[in-house]
Amino acid sequence: FTEATRVFQAISEALPSVSNPPRRYRIAILNAGAPAPGMNTAVYDALGLMSFYTQGEDECRAWTIRKGASAPEAGGRIHTDIQKGFIRVEVIRFEDFVAAGSEARARERGQVQTRGRDYVIADGDICHFRFSV
Repeated sequence: FTEATRVFQAISEALPSVSNPPRRYRIAILNAGAPAPGMNTAVYDALGLMSFYTQGEDECRAWTIRKGASAPEAGGRIHTDIQKGFIRVEVIRFEDFVAAGSEARARERGQVQTRGRDYVIADGDICHFRFSV
């Protein structure tokens, strides 16, 4: 946590000098420099956060959620309609996706799991939400 301490110290030192609060945070973070490897993971862990991914033909995106979030809650981070009309989520573990090389190949290997409302999203899951509104 020494790297996290350095960043938090830089942020707290920079805050009083900037009058616009959102700008204060951006400047403080920029002045802190690049984080050391593993720092993002350490900060996410300390805050009880994790990421899951969505992907399409032209885009892959990471979404931040609290650890222990259910599939509908995770879908709600993307859009409230997904949470309201949640039916199921198709999940590929990140490691399985990398080993397979593609979503299609992971499907061929039987590595895509269909889960319901009670599924707790795991860190790094690649999710495709099915919903109806």
